[in-house]
Amino acid sequence: MRALALVLALLAPGPGAAEVRFEPVPEALPGGHLYSGGWSHFVGGGVAVFDCNGDNRPELFMAGGASPAALFLNRSEAGKLRFARAELPRITGVTGAYPLDIDSDGAADLVVLRDGENILLRGEGDCAFSRANEAWGFDGRAAWSTAFSATWEAGQSWPTLAIGNYVDRADPEGPFGTCDTNMLYRPSGEGYGAPRALEPSYCPLSMLFSDRGRDRPADLRISNDRHYYLRGGYEQLLRLSDLAWLGEAEGWPRVSIWGMGIASRDLTGDGLPEVMSTSMGDQLLQIARPDGGYDAAPYDLGTYAQRPFIGDDGRPATGWHAEFGDVNNDGRDDLFIAKGNVDQMPSNAMEDPNNLLLQGADGRFTEAAHLAGVASVARGRGAALADLDGDGRLDLVVVNRRAEAEVYRNLSDGGAWLAVSLRQAGANRDAIGARIELEAAGQRRTREVTSGGGHAGGALGPQHFGLGTAEEARLRVRWPDGVWSDWQESGVNRRVLLSR
Repeated sequence: MRALALVLALLAPGPGAAEVRFEPVPEALPGGHLYSGGWSHFVGGGVAVFDCNGDNRPELFMAGGASPAALFLNRSEAGKLRFARAELPRITGVTGAYPLDIDSDGAADLVVLRDGENILLRGEGDCAFSRANEAWGFDGRAAWSTAFSATWEAGQSWPTLAIGNYVDRADPEGPFGTCDTNMLYRPSGEGYGAPRALEPSYCPLSMLFSDRGRDRPADLRISNDRHYYLRGGYEQLLRLSDLAWLGEAEGWPRVSIWGMGIASRDLTGDGLPEVMSTSMGDQLLQIARPDGGYDAAPYDLGTYAQRPFIGDDGRPATGWHAEFGDVNNDGRDDLFIAKGNVDQMPSNAMEDPNNLLLQGADGRFTEAAHLAGVASVARGRGAALADLDGDGRLDLVVVNRRAEAEVYRNLSDGGAWLAVSLRQAGANRDAIGARIELEAAGQRRTREVTSGGGHAGGALGPQHFGLGTAEEARLRVRWPDGVWSDWQESGVNRRVLLSR
């Protein structure tokens, strides 16, 4: 199979395996933070990562569940992670949040998902926010929201927002078989009109607008939790242009899992993004084919991570947030998965360590969380890989259910790196939907810029590339409207802003 051959023979080997090591920094978050609450907060617990004061150090907005959400301002320096708790209105019931410059004014806004009314917080600069629901015509409803993604449709100045709603708590027949209705918010003037229902809905826990081809409008992937839809549901793919659900005839396999999170990254070097879906039990990686279809990754690729890899609990693991990132800058993307039992689910492992799967030169992934020091057995939920102190290495943040959030500083040895930000005038300032192509050490890599996915949280900021032994690199961008930039030299070990 061509796709598998590409996975197992990457375009460049990069340096030998570098030691991967993280250091916990429990004092990084003053006063700590935990995601608490009962049944409606068994899921969620996301973290939004974004720079809201222009100092090139990303802030952290953490969902609190029954506890208040918190915004932590980044005060880190190279070699030292530290944050300050910001003044923020008391907002409870928060399941997750996603950063997005909705009005393209240069200040990141926040889409706050809740067990209750969802809230759009307008960024006013210097990490100040104000409620924008009424000003922007946004109907936050009062559902149990657990998934989000955004894209800019052609000709629109404002983004289209998709929000996934979990179980309908008001249905007396529930909770099983009573999935609530997902909503699509399309722009209307300087804001939004009435939302449109996306039916059928099957209790989603993650959504992602992504271009599964190389030059098509983004489709909406939806990962659903079969624990509640019970029958008839599946992992969905929606064509946005006509709101048609795609299936096997269009290359989208009909798969039913306990879907928790989505991660997307081109792993094979063909420019097409692979799809990683977390679940209870197997974590499913689908390899993209040129015809628009997908093949399930072979078991020996090492990505299924279906049971705890330490301890003696052989019951299935429970995966939540998944995120690709090159943690040792060897030029190969690795994979972090936050793990943890829903609460006291007896069918699944209770001591369930997070995964850090390192990609080797042959394309296979090997477990290293225990060696790297990030194999926490707290009930992980949301997470993020981000360079918190500006040293060119991806640090780690994990939000836990009923346990303190964890921050880890990356101390790994490794190669060169590059952090790439995009900017364009007018709408869609951060170029959501763009594609970055990078060439270094004879290898070409492709990165799609998206908003959404993960489990209840995501990032807005530079795209991080590990470059291995490369001493130089060059870049070009396919902007969201399809226009390509020229190739330009970028250098290595630096931050780059590509302005249109």
